[in-house]
Amino acid sequence: MSARLRPVEPPYPERIQTLLGKLMPPGSPYEPLLLFRVLALHPELADRARPMASGLLNKGLLPARDRELVISRATARAGAEYEWGVHVVVFGPVVGLDREVFDAVASGEAWPDPVLMTAVDELHDEATWSTATWTAVRERYDDAQVVELLLLAGWYRTLSTVINALELPLESWGARSRAFTRAGRR
Repeated sequence: MSARLRPVEPPYPERIQTLLGKLMPPGSPYEPLLLFRVLALHPELADRARPMASGLLNKGLLPARDRELVISRATARAGAEYEWGVHVVVFGPVVGLDREVFDAVASGEAWPDPVLMTAVDELHDEATWSTATWTAVRERYDDAQVVELLLLAGWYRTLSTVINALELPLESWGARSRAFTRAGRR
């Protein structure tokens, strides 16, 4: 399967090489992600989006484990196995989440953190939180973290939309899950 848009390919012009270098984590053993190479078709927009993405991943106030659980559930609910699989491989081990946890979050069969899973599901389904979820989130997070949680779930829903609409094939090294097959996504 190939993407609906042809990504930029090496050799990259200097401007694109610089952009891709900013988008990829320092010292990454991977070639620039297909997602980043497609976003680089609009380098100005990709460069403007980069601070938000980097801020959510690298400078956030949420605990890293919580961040990855939110990303996993948001991308799974949106059917974006591409992004889900990248996070399983790249970020999961760093924050102490193993493959079984990611699979459980993707399938919805078991929730390692019911508050976060419910919060993401309600945002996905209703674009808001019930009073019970709001109360549970507020018991755990301060004002700034609540804003970050909302933006994090929304950001990964947006990325999932881009990934799905462009039919991005999975990275060769990315994780796969039966949860996506069962949901008819693959």
